[in-house]
Amino acid sequence: MEKIRLKLKAYDHRVLDRSVVSIVEAVKRTGAEIRGPIPLPTKKRRYTVLKSPHINKDSREQFEIRVHARIIDIVSATSETVDSLTKLDMAPEVDVEVRSMGK
Repeated sequence: MEKIRLKLKAYDHRVLDRSVVSIVEAVKRTGAEIRGPIPLPTKKRRYTVLKSPHINKDSREQFEIRVHARIIDIVSATSETVDSLTKLDMAPEVDVEVRSMGK
């Protein structure tokens, strides 16, 4: 029995939510206790770019990238839970960070 923390990040919140649902279903099938998903604040990175670098300094374009994040804590993880998580087919757009928190 150990505690596992999953941190999921994606640019599209719909893809992220679908991945979270599949993880929660897989963990509940193994009988492990789960806490979450906890939505984290969306990080917004904004960029301002000159349209033409040599003339028209006042003419600019602005871009924004939003990174959505969720945390899932698996409190009583067993080897069966870990096996079901590794067999999941995740979307390639979702970045998953797994951290073992010990007992």
